[in-house]
Amino acid sequence: MAENSKNIKNTKKGKSGGEAKSSKGTAGKKMTAKERARKKRNKILLIVVELFVLVIMVFVLYGVVQGSKVGKHDMKEEDIVINPEVKEREETTKMKGYRNIALFGVDSTTGALAKNTRSDTIMIASINLDTGECKLVSVYRDTYLNLSNDSYNKCNSAYAKGGPEMAISMLNMNLDMNITDFVTVGFAGLADTIDALGGVMIDVDEAEINHLNSYQFTMAQQLKKEYKEVTQTGYQRLNGLQATAYCRIRYTAGDDFKRTERQREVLMAVAEEAKKASPATLNEIANSVFNEVYTSLDLAEIIELLGEISNYEIVDQAGFPNEQYRTTGNIGSKGSCVIPVDLTENVEWLHGFLFGEDYTASSDVQKYSEKIKSDTSPYLK
Repeated sequence: MAENSKNIKNTKKGKSGGEAKSSKGTAGKKMTAKERARKKRNKILLIVVELFVLVIMVFVLYGVVQGSKVGKHDMKEEDIVINPEVKEREETTKMKGYRNIALFGVDSTTGALAKNTRSDTIMIASINLDTGECKLVSVYRDTYLNLSNDSYNKCNSAYAKGGPEMAISMLNMNLDMNITDFVTVGFAGLADTIDALGGVMIDVDEAEINHLNSYQFTMAQQLKKEYKEVTQTGYQRLNGLQATAYCRIRYTAGDDFKRTERQREVLMAVAEEAKKASPATLNEIANSVFNEVYTSLDLAEIIELLGEISNYEIVDQAGFPNEQYRTTGNIGSKGSCVIPVDLTENVEWLHGFLFGEDYTASSDVQKYSEKIKSDTSPYLK
């Protein structure tokens, strides 16, 4: 399926969180000298990665202290909607032991991070407070959901209409979540980040090259950057504008599901280059990126996260709606949407994935689920 990752060359250098976790099953076997050496190298690599993340977090903290790099947004508790049954269950379900944060990526070239721009990327980071394990869930931007005001449309329009408050409320209401914090990043800073790293290695195929050049031509005009056409397919080094344009491609087989794969491919390539970067280069990256951040987290919370960063590990990731509980269709004036054919089953799957529990969706979610079926079923026959 298009949602599954393609054979990305960069991934050969490491294991996913899930694979690393499953490898523990061999711990009871007697290791050879070669296996012990490999385990030692893997441990060293993990320490290097953690140190790199720590350096980046130091730069984030520096930006907050300076007061000019990070946009702090004070949200009022009454502006965030959480389903009543979720509030009642908070002390009795496994959600109690987790911190959930919304991550938004907005496709803005004008610095509009507060609202008036649709969220191209919508993610939930769920952190187990006891173990430090983190799971990531991408909510597909075209998913047909309640926008939190009982109007139904593509979920990425919630951020454009009401900023982070409306977008978080949309996630809470449809997914039975209890999110109160967010981080928003503008995609315009991605090109500068990649350029500071000297570019990234990406495998461009025949179906992608024309779309890549079309996107970067438009972005070059918007961002006042030099346009350099990609003239051949294959594994090659792309500059910041080219790689950012590659992230935006969606008009190939797989549509938006394939697009999210490209985003992950570029981010992994960025990580590979960043491991080799000097402190001076990382400082340049910080200056490029951190004026593109808007968040509810305050200085004390960032300091706390900084102190615990070495304990965090991303162990799994997924997309919502889940592949077995979704379809796509053209929903009249709403256009092409990702449809949770049964929102209730999707939410129960999500809570099992994030929190490892058998979950019964709230009556609110069941109501939204029936409304989605009613709205979309005439177009799916």
